[in-house]
Amino acid sequence: MTVTAQTLRRAQVATLGLQHVLAMYAGTVVVPLLIGSALKLNSAQMAYLLASDLFTCGIATLLQVIGTRFVGIRLPVVLGCTFTAVAPIAAIGRTSGMPAVFGAILAAGLMVVLVAPVFGKVLRLFPTVVTGSVVTIIGLSLIPVAMNDAAGGSGSSDFGRPLNLCLALGTLLLILFLNRFLTGFARSVSVLIGLIAGTLAGWLLGIVHFDAVASASWVSVVHPFYFGVPRFQPMAVLTMCVVCLVSLVESTGVYFAISRVTGQSITEADIVRGLRAEGLAILIGGVFNTFPYTTFSQNVGLVSLTRVKARSVIVAAGVILVILGCLPKLAALATVIPSAVLGGSMIAMFGMVVAYGMNILSHVDFGRNENLLVVACSVAVGLGSAVAPQVFSHLPGSLQMLLQNGIVSGSVTAVLLNLFLNHRGGAGQMSPHGSREPRPEPRVPQTLAE
Repeated sequence: MTVTAQTLRRAQVATLGLQHVLAMYAGTVVVPLLIGSALKLNSAQMAYLLASDLFTCGIATLLQVIGTRFVGIRLPVVLGCTFTAVAPIAAIGRTSGMPAVFGAILAAGLMVVLVAPVFGKVLRLFPTVVTGSVVTIIGLSLIPVAMNDAAGGSGSSDFGRPLNLCLALGTLLLILFLNRFLTGFARSVSVLIGLIAGTLAGWLLGIVHFDAVASASWVSVVHPFYFGVPRFQPMAVLTMCVVCLVSLVESTGVYFAISRVTGQSITEADIVRGLRAEGLAILIGGVFNTFPYTTFSQNVGLVSLTRVKARSVIVAAGVILVILGCLPKLAALATVIPSAVLGGSMIAMFGMVVAYGMNILSHVDFGRNENLLVVACSVAVGLGSAVAPQVFSHLPGSLQMLLQNGIVSGSVTAVLLNLFLNHRGGAGQMSPHGSREPRPEPRVPQTLAE
């Protein structure tokens, strides 16, 4: 049988989609694992949380990337559970039970849908000096995550073992080798090849085990209100609304990052549709008893590294996530990838985000001290919040959620400083790009699949 070009292209798109799923998999499943552990859920409830999480991640991603006239930013973005929600949800669950958790999530999702047009007004607050700073902050704030994983995973018993470091280094070197000597599709899936090769190496070294795959069921059916009828408690609702507002700020920064990486400009209407899709995703999560969703910055790094910006790839990723949510045994396969292998691949991906941020900043007039201060202070605040969140531990809970998120704190700092330093009235008023002369936008490399 002859393999047609169309069949080959579909197989390539599916493979590229799988690469995106593996890049974000650990980040999205760790949220239900942490919450389930904190609330002491039994094995059946934990299995449901994981299946529901993957299923709803897929639906949310498809909603965002395919979009309609009213929802979806239609950029190559993947949605996953936000880490910001872990501690508040655990606190609500311990005091008021799971029905109160999902009642709060439903109310917060509705709030996000309603306030999306207000957040759409922030477009003018993101000139080049701010956007470049935000993209750089996103990359820098993720680097500690990559390094912790490269050492074996934060809190693991074998953290920092030479074996973990060697696995991470080997994975990174393989990805770099493939990018140096391969071209076309093979280079585009360099991260996937690195993950598979690193996992095989871990298996040969005796640190990869398939017990979780063997014990997982073949089929899981996700159904509404698994934990009971939602209850709406005012304080729980207010807490979850604050969590989702923080996620909106983070997602807006990621929208600007992915728009720069792909070379596609975004408008106020695009931001509104994107945030509205996130609100609907949160509502869907409340119905199927999973958690608030946000746009994952991890996948921006993968788009940067592979230069593949086709939405069809993310559609494939969404479909794969839905399938994994219905087939737990297949989903469990992805959990055997060693943290060190993930960390090695993340170093390359997250470093690419930093590089794109620097590329954007190269078009800013750094002859002006004001622009230097905007970049210096916002990057310092964002990176400081990411690597030392404990400095805010004595502040009220709502402020902790805002300030301990490096992307949010750094982005807010960049916007406020730019307004304070660069926007002046009179003849000396500077352009929103921070220079007196218009400058070209950064050149974005052409992709392999458009």
